[in-house]
Amino acid sequence: MHDVRGFRMARAALIALSLLPLAVSAAPRTWVIDPEHFSISFGVEHAGFAEVMGLFQEAEGQFVYDPETRELESGEVTVQADSVFTAHKERDKHVRDGDFLDADAHPEIRFVATGYEPQGEDRGELRGELTLLGETRPVTLDVRINRMGEYPFGGSLFNDPPYVIGISAKTTIQRSEWGMTYGVEDDIVGDAVDLRFELEARRQEDD
Repeated sequence: MHDVRGFRMARAALIALSLLPLAVSAAPRTWVIDPEHFSISFGVEHAGFAEVMGLFQEAEGQFVYDPETRELESGEVTVQADSVFTAHKERDKHVRDGDFLDADAHPEIRFVATGYEPQGEDRGELRGELTLLGETRPVTLDVRINRMGEYPFGGSLFNDPPYVIGISAKTTIQRSEWGMTYGVEDDIVGDAVDLRFELEARRQEDD
Protein backbone atom coordinates (compact mmCIF):
# COMPACT_ATOMS: atom_id res chain seq x y z
CA MET A 1 0.00 0.00 0.00
CA HIS A 2 2.81 2.36 0.94
CA ASP A 3 4.62 1.45 -2.29
CA VAL A 4 1.55 2.36 -4.37
CA ARG A 5 1.13 5.66 -2.52
CA GLY A 6 4.81 6.46 -2.95
CA PHE A 7 4.63 5.63 -6.67
CA ARG A 8 1.65 7.95 -7.12
CA MET A 9 3.40 10.80 -5.29
CA ALA A 10 6.54 10.36 -7.37
CA ARG A 11 4.53 10.33 -10.58
CA ALA A 12 2.69 13.49 -9.55
CA ALA A 13 5.99 15.20 -8.77
CA LEU A 14 7.41 14.23 -12.17
CA ILE A 15 4.34 15.56 -13.95
CA ALA A 16 4.57 18.84 -12.06
CA LEU A 17 8.24 19.18 -12.93
CA SER A 18 7.58 18.41 -16.59
CA LEU A 19 4.97 21.17 -16.72
CA LEU A 20 7.18 23.74 -15.04
CA PRO A 21 9.10 24.76 -18.20
CA LEU A 22 5.77 25.25 -19.99
CA ALA A 23 4.50 27.51 -17.25
CA VAL A 24 7.72 29.54 -17.36
CA SER A 25 7.69 29.87 -21.16
CA ALA A 26 4.06 30.99 -21.09
CA ALA A 27 4.76 33.96 -18.80
CA PRO A 28 4.37 37.40 -20.39
CA ARG A 29 7.68 38.96 -21.40
CA THR A 30 8.80 42.49 -22.14
CA TRP A 31 9.73 43.24 -25.75
CA VAL A 32 11.68 46.39 -26.61
CA ILE A 33 11.37 47.81 -30.11
CA ASP A 34 14.70 48.08 -31.90
CA PRO A 35 14.97 51.76 -32.97
CA GLU A 36 17.19 50.77 -35.89
CA HIS A 37 14.40 48.58 -37.26
CA PHE A 38 11.35 50.72 -36.55
CA SER A 39 9.65 52.53 -39.43
CA ILE A 40 6.55 54.75 -39.17
CA SER A 41 5.26 56.04 -42.48
CA PHE A 42 2.17 58.00 -43.50
CA GLY A 43 0.33 59.06 -46.63
CA VAL A 44 -2.16 61.90 -47.08
CA GLU A 45 -3.92 63.14 -50.20
CA HIS A 46 -2.76 66.45 -51.70
CA ALA A 47 -5.57 68.35 -53.46
CA GLY A 48 -6.79 65.14 -55.06
CA PHE A 49 -3.76 64.87 -57.35
CA ALA A 50 -1.51 62.46 -55.43
CA GLU A 51 -0.56 61.35 -51.95
CA VAL A 52 2.27 62.98 -50.05
CA MET A 53 4.32 60.29 -48.34
CA GLY A 54 6.35 60.83 -45.21
CA LEU A 55 7.78 59.21 -42.14
CA PHE A 56 8.85 59.83 -38.57
CA GLN A 57 12.55 59.26 -37.98
CA GLU A 58 12.62 59.08 -34.17
CA ALA A 59 10.42 56.73 -32.14
CA GLU A 60 10.70 54.20 -29.36
CA GLY A 61 8.49 51.75 -27.55
CA GLN A 62 8.00 48.46 -25.77
CA PHE A 63 5.23 46.03 -24.88
CA VAL A 64 4.48 43.09 -22.61
CA TYR A 65 3.26 40.12 -24.63
CA ASP A 66 2.87 36.37 -24.17
CA PRO A 67 3.26 34.59 -27.53
CA GLU A 68 1.97 31.32 -26.07
CA THR A 69 -1.42 32.74 -25.09
CA ARG A 70 -1.22 35.69 -27.51
CA GLU A 71 -2.20 38.04 -24.70
CA LEU A 72 -0.95 41.63 -24.62
CA GLU A 73 -0.67 43.10 -21.12
CA SER A 74 0.52 46.56 -22.07
CA GLY A 75 2.34 48.55 -24.72
CA GLU A 76 3.43 52.08 -25.54
CA VAL A 77 5.07 53.92 -28.42
CA THR A 78 6.41 57.48 -28.28
CA VAL A 79 7.13 59.42 -31.49
CA GLN A 80 9.08 62.67 -31.69
CA ALA A 81 6.84 65.03 -33.69
CA ASP A 82 9.68 67.16 -35.04
CA SER A 83 11.32 64.09 -36.61
CA VAL A 84 8.78 64.18 -39.45
CA PHE A 85 10.32 63.94 -42.94
CA THR A 86 8.64 64.29 -46.33
CA ALA A 87 11.73 64.86 -48.54
CA HIS A 88 10.94 68.59 -48.88
CA LYS A 89 12.54 71.05 -46.45
CA GLU A 90 9.89 73.79 -46.57
CA ARG A 91 7.03 71.31 -46.40
CA ASP A 92 8.64 69.65 -43.37
CA LYS A 93 8.74 73.03 -41.61
CA HIS A 94 5.05 73.53 -42.43
CA VAL A 95 4.08 70.07 -41.12
CA ARG A 96 5.91 70.83 -37.86
CA ASP A 97 4.16 74.17 -37.29
CA GLY A 98 0.74 75.01 -35.85
CA ASP A 99 -1.19 74.06 -38.97
CA PHE A 100 -0.36 70.41 -38.46
CA LEU A 101 1.76 68.79 -35.72
CA ASP A 102 2.52 71.93 -33.67
CA ALA A 103 5.72 70.20 -32.58
CA ASP A 104 6.93 73.00 -30.30
CA ALA A 105 3.79 72.82 -28.14
CA HIS A 106 3.29 69.05 -28.48
CA PRO A 107 6.73 67.45 -29.00
CA GLU A 108 5.55 63.88 -28.49
CA ILE A 109 2.92 61.72 -30.17
CA ARG A 110 1.97 58.76 -27.98
CA PHE A 111 0.15 55.50 -28.53
CA VAL A 112 -0.85 53.41 -25.51
CA ALA A 113 -2.21 49.91 -26.15
CA THR A 114 -5.44 48.94 -24.41
CA GLY A 115 -6.07 45.46 -25.85
CA TYR A 116 -5.22 42.90 -28.52
CA GLU A 117 -7.63 40.51 -30.22
CA PRO A 118 -5.98 37.65 -32.18
CA GLN A 119 -7.62 36.87 -35.53
CA GLY A 120 -6.16 33.77 -37.10
CA GLU A 121 -2.70 32.34 -36.60
CA ASP A 122 -0.61 35.46 -37.28
CA ARG A 123 -3.02 38.40 -37.38
CA GLY A 124 -5.01 40.47 -34.94
CA GLU A 125 -6.51 43.82 -33.99
CA LEU A 126 -4.63 46.11 -31.65
CA ARG A 127 -6.70 48.69 -29.79
CA GLY A 128 -5.22 51.73 -28.15
CA GLU A 129 -5.32 55.43 -27.37
CA LEU A 130 -3.52 57.90 -29.64
CA THR A 131 -2.51 61.26 -28.16
CA LEU A 132 -1.91 63.92 -30.79
CA LEU A 133 -2.01 67.71 -30.33
CA GLY A 134 -2.96 67.13 -26.71
CA GLU A 135 -6.10 65.18 -27.66
CA THR A 136 -6.53 61.48 -26.95
CA ARG A 137 -8.75 59.30 -29.13
CA PRO A 138 -9.18 55.53 -29.62
CA VAL A 139 -7.65 53.84 -32.65
CA THR A 140 -7.53 50.26 -33.93
CA LEU A 141 -4.61 48.81 -35.89
CA ASP A 142 -4.56 45.76 -38.13
CA VAL A 143 -1.55 43.69 -37.04
CA ARG A 144 0.40 40.92 -38.75
CA ILE A 145 3.10 38.95 -36.92
CA ASN A 146 5.66 38.19 -39.61
CA ARG A 147 8.20 36.08 -37.79
CA MET A 148 9.34 35.20 -34.28
CA GLY A 149 12.50 33.41 -33.24
CA GLU A 150 16.24 33.69 -32.76
CA TYR A 151 17.76 36.53 -34.77
CA PRO A 152 19.67 35.21 -37.80
CA PHE A 153 22.54 37.64 -37.29
CA GLY A 154 25.06 36.40 -34.77
CA GLY A 155 28.78 35.82 -34.65
CA SER A 156 30.84 38.88 -33.72
CA LEU A 157 27.81 41.18 -33.59
CA PHE A 158 25.99 39.28 -30.82
CA ASN A 159 27.41 36.85 -28.28
CA ASP A 160 23.97 35.30 -27.92
CA PRO A 161 21.49 35.93 -30.75
CA PRO A 162 18.45 37.71 -29.31
CA TYR A 163 14.92 36.39 -29.61
CA VAL A 164 12.99 38.75 -31.91
CA ILE A 165 9.44 39.32 -33.09
CA GLY A 166 8.74 41.12 -36.37
CA ILE A 167 5.45 42.99 -36.78
CA SER A 168 3.63 44.95 -39.48
CA ALA A 169 0.66 47.15 -38.57
CA LYS A 170 -1.53 49.71 -40.27
CA THR A 171 -4.51 51.97 -39.67
CA THR A 172 -6.24 55.03 -41.08
CA ILE A 173 -7.19 58.01 -38.93
CA GLN A 174 -9.18 61.16 -39.60
CA ARG A 175 -6.81 63.89 -38.44
CA SER A 176 -9.65 66.37 -37.88
CA GLU A 177 -10.77 64.24 -34.92
CA TRP A 178 -7.62 65.44 -33.15
CA GLY A 179 -8.23 69.08 -34.14
CA MET A 180 -5.89 69.10 -37.14
CA THR A 181 -8.21 70.74 -39.67
CA TYR A 182 -5.86 72.72 -41.95
CA GLY A 183 -6.82 72.26 -45.61
CA VAL A 184 -9.69 69.86 -44.91
CA GLU A 185 -12.66 72.11 -45.71
CA ASP A 186 -11.31 73.27 -49.09
CA ASP A 187 -9.89 69.82 -49.99
CA ILE A 188 -6.30 71.04 -50.19
CA VAL A 189 -5.04 68.38 -47.79
CA GLY A 190 -6.96 65.16 -47.14
CA ASP A 191 -8.50 64.39 -43.78
CA ALA A 192 -7.65 60.68 -43.91
CA VAL A 193 -4.09 59.74 -42.97
CA ASP A 194 -2.87 56.22 -43.70
CA LEU A 195 -0.37 55.04 -41.10
CA ARG A 196 1.95 52.06 -41.44
CA PHE A 197 4.33 50.56 -38.88
CA GLU A 198 7.16 48.07 -39.47
CA LEU A 199 9.13 46.94 -36.45
CA GLU A 200 11.39 44.38 -34.85
CA ALA A 201 11.28 43.96 -31.06
CA ARG A 202 13.71 42.06 -28.87
CA ARG A 203 12.57 39.91 -25.99
CA GLN A 204 14.14 40.94 -22.71
CA GLU A 205 15.71 37.99 -20.95
CA ASP A 206 15.35 37.34 -17.23
CA ASP A 207 18.28 38.34 -15.05
